Amino acid sequence: MAAMALACATLQAQSAAYLGLDLNNYPGDANLKILHQTFSYTGYWLNRPPGERANTWTGHRAAVESAGFGFLVLFNGRLDAQLETVTNATRQGRSDAASAAAAARREGFPQATIIFLDQEQGGRMLPEQKAYIYAWVDGVTAAGFRAGIYCSGMAAADDGNVVTAQDIREHAAGRDITYWVTNDACPPAPGCAFPQRPPNPAESGVAFAEVWQFAQSPQRKDVAGRCTNYSHDGNCDALGMPALAIDVNSATSADPSHARTR
Repeated sequence: MAAMALACATLQAQSAAYLGLDLNNYPGDANLKILHQTFSYTGYWLNRPPGERANTWTGHRAAVESAGFGFLVLFNGRLDAQLETVTNATRQGRSDAASAAAAARREGFPQATIIFLDQEQGGRMLPEQKAYIYAWVDGVTAAGFRAGIYCSGMAAADDGNVVTAQDIREHAAGRDITYWVTNDACPPAPGCAFPQRPPNPAESGVAFAEVWQFAQSPQRKDVAGRCTNYSHDGNCDALGMPALAIDVNSATSADPSHARTR
């Protein structure tokens, strides 16, 4: 009986998942306490998020940690059009890795923090995209941090049903990379929901994922059109904060970047 109880406890621990959020703009110190009633961790940008002119997260790490949050530390990567050639992509990856590590140190994140590279484009990665990603991973690792990738966990129907996360992993040549995947199609996603028992990231369809983004703002009608629980404005609004549009995640840890200092 004792052995069975231990096995059950181990299985429970393995399947535990934690709810988190991410958004481009810092929500403000006053909102952190309210948000932490629902979410265990938050995304934290080291550079300008996609489409933004400034990074409003800079300088707020201590306030976020004091509010009880864990972290998903993020660095916005390059689009394919910016890379041009494998040689240029490799050079750019190394440079961006140095920038990511320097920003993480300035913000006070400890060594071995997992920094996630935001890879916005999906499908099969082109040679220059892979060169950039792996150069960035190697540079971040050499700087004393750990590397993660935020990327699609969905099959790209227009690209041979390739899943980006699997494509990156298959060609990673043994590199230690943590995967944060996005799949906001219902099912398997629960849509804009904040379950007390969040789904395990493996339920995203990517068995090795450690973080799963299952809702995005705004709702992607072409992908998440079957999800019926988004707000009338098409966003996923934080509970009690209708003006705050968020993305929602589940993770295997309450601090997926292992970035808390206490």
